[in-house]
Amino acid sequence: MSTGTDDVVLERNGRLARIVLNRPKALNALTHAMVLRISEALDSWEHDDGVATVVITGAGERGLCAGGDIVAIHRAATGGDPRAAEEFWRDEYRLNARIARYPKPYVAVMDGIVMGGGVGVSAHGSVRIVTERTRIAMPETGIGFVPDVGGTYLLGLAPGELGTHLALTAGSVGAGDALLCGLADHFVPADRIQALLDDLAELGVHHALARHVADPPPAPLDGRRAWIDACYDAPTAEEIVERLLAVGDPAAKEAADRITANSPTAVKVTLAALRRARRLGPLEAVLDQEYRTSCAALSTADLAEGIRAQVIDKDRNPRWAPAGLADVADREVERHFAPLGEQELGLAATTPMERW
Repeated sequence: MSTGTDDVVLERNGRLARIVLNRPKALNALTHAMVLRISEALDSWEHDDGVATVVITGAGERGLCAGGDIVAIHRAATGGDPRAAEEFWRDEYRLNARIARYPKPYVAVMDGIVMGGGVGVSAHGSVRIVTERTRIAMPETGIGFVPDVGGTYLLGLAPGELGTHLALTAGSVGAGDALLCGLADHFVPADRIQALLDDLAELGVHHALARHVADPPPAPLDGRRAWIDACYDAPTAEEIVERLLAVGDPAAKEAADRITANSPTAVKVTLAALRRARRLGPLEAVLDQEYRTSCAALSTADLAEGIRAQVIDKDRNPRWAPAGLADVADREVERHFAPLGEQELGLAATTPMERW
């Protein structure tokens, strides 16, 4: 049985309720309406005794979800109504927190591309499955933005400085590294996913997983932990780049080149956000911080320019302002963390301490 809007299809099969993100031509990018529809479904299924497990998948062969609708965010950043983006983030981040606290098993099939907002609707779930086709990324610094949807929370929990490496480079990882970084729980070969879904409709989650979980592929980042932890532990983004260039490993030089190609402002704010996130406590407190950094980014030149270069014109040649890490003033970084007063997201204030 299927219901829902064209962009979000809701299905029931036995005791399994399924969310299918259904914008395959846009790699299932999330719109505000999709976020609201998912939230409504979760509310309904929570109190439905006929639903034992919820699963989220993406339509098409390319991936679960490539992120939020950044074309709409570009409109808000270039003369449109910024409240449209702010309200989208407000509802999206509330959904991310809802998923993390959902009382029933929430199974995310992270097959193919999973980026940005796609991470937000999957990696906070209680059961996170990757396949050999998985590519996970928080690519925000490449468009002049800062990891959101709880991304700084997740990356802050990754072992050592792996999360910092992924955030500052905007790099993607496969199944092995996703498991290493704590972004996923189980590896299931792509050709077993449908059989897993069929079993989830009839069996408990643990029994279904036992039939299909396999040994994951290697985690390339595991062999780079020594220089990643040593370099990204530096106090500033500039020193991180200096240390990476001094390592003498081609992979470290590639990381330095990627960082310096990204928005200098976004890189510096992201580094500060990650380090603050580690001290904030629950996911909700980090989402509150991310809401501040996201709203602040709307008024920067780099967000509009980054989306233009990567998505609108696709010339892949953003002109960042300022152009270098050393030119980003400390006050600009601090501005991204300024309290919003009555406009605060306020998730942490509504989260009982005993729930984390």
